Amino acid sequence: MESTRSLSFPDKVRERVFAHLTSPEDRSSVSLVCKSWYDAERLSRTRVSIRNCYSVSPEILVRRFPNIRGVSLKGKPRFSDFNLVPSDWGADVHAWLVAFADRCPLLEELSLKRMAVSDESLEFLAFSFPNFKVLSLLSCDGFTTDGLEAIATFCKNLTELDIQENGVEDRSGSWLSCFPERFTSLEVLNFSNLTSEVDFDALERLVSRCKSLKVLKVNRSVSLEQLQKLLVLAPQLVELGTGSFSLEFSAHQFAELESAFNNCKNIQSLSGLLDATVRYLPAIYPACANLTFLNLSYAAMQSDELDNLLMHCPHLQRLWVLDTVGDKGLEAVGSNCPLLEELRVFPADPFDEEIIQGVTEEGFLAVSFGCPRLHYVLYFCQQMTNAAVATIVQNCPDFTHFRLCIMNPGQPDYLTNEPMDEAFGAVVKTCTKLQRLSVSGLLTDLAFEYIGKHAKNLEVLSVAFAGSSDWGMQCVLEGCPKLSKLEIRDCPFGDAALLSGLEKYESMRSLWMSACNVTVDGCRLLATKMPRLNVEVIKDDESDDSQADKVYVYRTVAGPRRDSPPSVLAL
Repeated sequence: MESTRSLSFPDKVRERVFAHLTSPEDRSSVSLVCKSWYDAERLSRTRVSIRNCYSVSPEILVRRFPNIRGVSLKGKPRFSDFNLVPSDWGADVHAWLVAFADRCPLLEELSLKRMAVSDESLEFLAFSFPNFKVLSLLSCDGFTTDGLEAIATFCKNLTELDIQENGVEDRSGSWLSCFPERFTSLEVLNFSNLTSEVDFDALERLVSRCKSLKVLKVNRSVSLEQLQKLLVLAPQLVELGTGSFSLEFSAHQFAELESAFNNCKNIQSLSGLLDATVRYLPAIYPACANLTFLNLSYAAMQSDELDNLLMHCPHLQRLWVLDTVGDKGLEAVGSNCPLLEELRVFPADPFDEEIIQGVTEEGFLAVSFGCPRLHYVLYFCQQMTNAAVATIVQNCPDFTHFRLCIMNPGQPDYLTNEPMDEAFGAVVKTCTKLQRLSVSGLLTDLAFEYIGKHAKNLEVLSVAFAGSSDWGMQCVLEGCPKLSKLEIRDCPFGDAALLSGLEKYESMRSLWMSACNVTVDGCRLLATKMPRLNVEVIKDDESDDSQADKVYVYRTVAGPRRDSPPSVLAL
């Protein structure tokens, strides 16, 4: 009786308590306390994040959370980015939109990642939700700029339109002219990955009307002269994507551009700078004083250019660059960026096997010596040593994300010719807060023994071209209590490894295995023993019928999906 009375809060008190619960994990926990708390939590939940669109059905979601205003949906497995998932795999958003329109017509925000989105779906979205405000599309495909025209025309309250890295058919830039002349609510506009010429007059009018615009990222068709005009109209910008710096510029135009950047006192994030050269970079220096994020992942910058730029960025916390900066460029990072927390170094040409430039362990070491706050790294490099990695994590022991990709698969420590086991052993032993790990290089089962023994906070593990036997995968599945997502490519793991996770998979979000030694029979046995999991085999056209070329395993409360294409065998 006492425990019952302690849970009987007045509705207003309970509503105030739940209003302070912003974490989905905290909300899920309180919903388990008792029936009244479950009901209160589900009715007060306004935002939902679904990390796998097949883990729940639209009908189940809207029935449980009828008052949601914002939804984040992820669709295809991450390896769709590497063309390992067939284009017709699924993850169509339309059924979700129909369910939202029926039960959640007050939907305001939708964030989609790796979903199939058609023009018809965008038109349906624009017509069905009169209060709609935020649309974010990341790595989606299936739509054209016609769909964007519908969003611009009919979403009268739109505050955010963020189009990033999508497979969009870019028919023209005229969609920008579809925003009504009285439309003024836009705060975020990102069309940086579109390729066509834009209607600049329409863009200029739009920017001039939207006085609350904080984020503007344009594509490379916007010239420097046009960029200068936009900056004059929107000096309040916090994030800017610049487009291309390739056109010729007079001294007078350069001075005007520099003056425009100088008036942008609030810019914290800068991206783009495509084709920027030493000649034009000084124009942006005045806007760098407050930068915390600099994204140069599409700008093939050299080391001296990066050095000159970073000297004007004393508060930088996040930096994305191409490996064209070389080790000397990364030495400049270590010298100029003591507050750096995140570094991503991408390959300029990941498919060029003859490339001799790029970055090595020397650049990574320089960053670790100069940036003690570093805790997130994605590093594509040409070579690495065990000793270098051990030193790096000693310098930066607070890594939560350590993603190292040695470009040549199966490459050992190039100085000792030993496997890279001790490198990743040092990472998991030293970095006790580690949540995400990507391993590469020549690795034996010893590396996975280290991971299983020491990586107690690990949530996501990505493995490629590594391991000696099934025992390596077994060590990980038995030893990492918080493991949520496991991605494996081109490894010798087979059915024994797959089936060793029977007790683990229901607590995980997903497992991906491709080009391993798993069989269809092994997958069928897993599906039989674990009926609450969806076990899917993606078959290649010319493969052995007994082999499971690609395996995708995920937990679900919706049962087997009904839209599997012929290439997907749902077990």
